[in-house]
Amino acid sequence: MSRIVLCMWMSLDGFVAGPDDGPERGLGVGGERLHDSLGFEGPDHPSTARSDDEVSAAVMADLLTTGAVLTGRRTFDHAGGWGGDHHDGVPIVVLTRTPRPASGNVRHVTDVREAAAAARDAAGDRDVLLHGASAAQACLRAGVLDEMALVIVPVLLGQGRRLFDDLPGDHVELELTDSADGPASVLLRYRVRGGER
Repeated sequence: MSRIVLCMWMSLDGFVAGPDDGPERGLGVGGERLHDSLGFEGPDHPSTARSDDEVSAAVMADLLTTGAVLTGRRTFDHAGGWGGDHHDGVPIVVLTRTPRPASGNVRHVTDVREAAAAARDAAGDRDVLLHGASAAQACLRAGVLDEMALVIVPVLLGQGRRLFDDLPGDHVELELTDSADGPASVLLRYRVRGGER
């Protein structure tokens, strides 16, 4: 069964975007610093990332082997829907409060468990890439998030959008499965214990 894997670059103080993020400035004011190690060649699109940082390069290579993308609506909109193709034409499932008809390889779903199941089915025997802070929080609450690959960038943004804001009071147990140090970032990969897996 495919795993749902959250992959995020974040500041040491837990931010995945700076303040005032939006469609014109997806990572907010100062948030582009989080993707400095990705070395985009051309537009900010996963397929154009070329990194000299071993950690970011390895995470991007892994990310591009996934068979489907599960994302929050906000992230999808801020990324311009990746032009309808996150990578290799894989299906994109958008978790949203406002349903829309399917378009191309993009499907909008309102229920987190249904969205997770649709993404797993679409991915086949490959993993599902999860994007977006709100979507990650919803998946954690629903018990459908399997793993997290967190690339920690050595910067304190101080404000913006935190990855783990608004979680319920219950703690979530994690198991460290991998870590790696690079010149521009540190990877911490965790398995989420419990849930529906």
